[in-house]
Amino acid sequence: MSREYVEEREGDFYVAGSRVSLASIIYEFRDGASPETIRHDFPSLSLAQVYGSIAFYLSHPEESEAYLERLNWKWEELRRKGQPPGAELQKKIDRARSRMFAEHP
Repeated sequence: MSREYVEEREGDFYVAGSRVSLASIIYEFRDGASPETIRHDFPSLSLAQVYGSIAFYLSHPEESEAYLERLNWKWEELRRKGQPPGAELQKKIDRARSRMFAEHP
């Protein structure tokens, strides 16, 4: 059932029918955001899409973690190849990285 809410595109996962990445939902959920709060933060999504995405994450933990690791690897590769980000972008990257690597029960 949860697969109907998540689709894979070119190796990345998205909320089906949207441009919202599954990683965006996972990070907010891991940070303690309720599905209703996540829905508020992504107004293009329905509450059912948010719940479905969370259900996918919880039902497919190995696949979800492998996806997040691939994203981290891509970010690191881009960082190594690119120019240093500006101060504001670096702050955003640092916040995202700390959320991604924060320990969760």
